[in-house]
Amino acid sequence: MLIAFNKPFGVVCKFRPEPGRRTLADYINVADVYPAGRLDTDSEGLLLLTDDGALQARIANPRHELAKVYWAQVEGAPTEAALTRLRDGVDLGDARTKPAGARLIDEPHELWPRDPPIRYRARIPTAWLELTLREGKNRQVRRMTARVGLPTLRLVRAAIGRVSVQGLAPAAWCEIGATAPWPPT
Repeated sequence: MLIAFNKPFGVVCKFRPEPGRRTLADYINVADVYPAGRLDTDSEGLLLLTDDGALQARIANPRHELAKVYWAQVEGAPTEAALTRLRDGVDLGDARTKPAGARLIDEPHELWPRDPPIRYRARIPTAWLELTLREGKNRQVRRMTARVGLPTLRLVRAAIGRVSVQGLAPAAWCEIGATAPWPPT
């Protein structure tokens, strides 16, 4: 079984209770499924869950180089130099990221309002980036954008392989075919 879940902001990616916080158990009542990878509590978007340990490893393990697409609303105006640094790989201090896809985009039209909304500051511009990663370091997108001078304000995982969050409302989930994310894109 493979489940696609549109994780809302503030939800912890585990089923065990966490006092005062929402977890996957508040949304998904399916026995014996586990997240295939993580999505930070302050990030939103696509999370895949499965009851198949081998499939879970294929999705989550960076050695399989499954593309994960993120939309990041960043503070500032991205320059071509900043985008090139993101594409070439960024030194995070403890590791260097692999080359990534990075491009400036308009705000995605299928994006839902965030609850709570991000802080709006009239004098500081924001922009949207689409980043495609094939690895999964801790808080990688946020660390990458910060290193190039573009702090992330909102982060949404839009796709994993061929599975997209498009058409899936926040907090909604659906069962999909077990081979859906393959082959890697």
